[in-house]
Amino acid sequence: MTTHRCFCVVAFLTAILPHNTNAQAPTASSSGNVQCVVDPTWPQKPDSFTWGAMSGITVDAHDQIYLFNRSEPTVQIYRTDGALVRSWSAADPIGTHHIKLDPDGNVWTADFRSHVIQKYTPEGKLLLTLGEAGVAGCDESHFDGPTDMAFLPSGDVFISDGYGNRRVAHFDKRGRFVKAWGEEGTGPGQFALPHAIAIDSQSRLYVADRNNARIQVFDTKGKLLAVWDDLMMPWGFAMTKNDEVWVCGSSGAKQPDGDGWVITPPPDQLLMKLSSNGKILLRVPLRQTAAAPGKPGEVDWVHAIAVDSKGNIYLGDIQGKRAQKFTLRQP
Repeated sequence: MTTHRCFCVVAFLTAILPHNTNAQAPTASSSGNVQCVVDPTWPQKPDSFTWGAMSGITVDAHDQIYLFNRSEPTVQIYRTDGALVRSWSAADPIGTHHIKLDPDGNVWTADFRSHVIQKYTPEGKLLLTLGEAGVAGCDESHFDGPTDMAFLPSGDVFISDGYGNRRVAHFDKRGRFVKAWGEEGTGPGQFALPHAIAIDSQSRLYVADRNNARIQVFDTKGKLLAVWDDLMMPWGFAMTKNDEVWVCGSSGAKQPDGDGWVITPPPDQLLMKLSSNGKILLRVPLRQTAAAPGKPGEVDWVHAIAVDSKGNIYLGDIQGKRAQKFTLRQP
């Protein structure tokens, strides 16, 4: 598949920090001593719903879990006890990717096939569309395979853009373009595939450079602050109130030469919790599905992660086509 590649100037590369030397290997306490235990009763999905690839998960201020999947209805909201709250559809199911909430509680979705980012009320009313549906591009009003969103308290949004482009795009609360940075490559500040994005309380942006198997940290101007290399292949992020970064994905070699649309099946499945300076706080291996959909607790191409106020973890996977709820437990 031929894609349009975006080449933008990477800002302030003279201030690059060295790779994080604290983030090379887990400590003894972070590897085999914590397990993810599944709640097989969650959620109580109606029989009329058929799940597709579960590409996005996020949690709101009331601990309601928003699922974003490649089937109808694309958006489903559940309580922590598994009860369905409501559901609605956003865009074309084939293009669903990550889903996030802004500081006002509005719902934002990434459609990487239609090349749009959309903003909805929690009830599903469309408020704003960024990008032009069905038209790929690399400018102030077009994306090419956008993947995820992150927000400042002001409502400004940063978009990882994504499968065709290799950049981060910044818009203000009203959807007006501010700037963009990034280009294709394997060097500091370059991207093979910016697949997810998160922001902490200090306005540091964390970008999952998936096919380069690394996380890169920027300020809001595009200045590169750190490169966390050789930790894992990151697929999705969840940021805690304590500025700890939960990452879902796998180990595995870099795949920077692909076009972003095709990736070798992951060799394993795992979670990491990282501090804001890249120190591994937890490394939790997950059970990988031998054949989809697998047994409860198994995952297959884990893609999305969310964490509620009590520390419960919600995972969505692509091949397994489901969302699951986990708790962390010492064996």
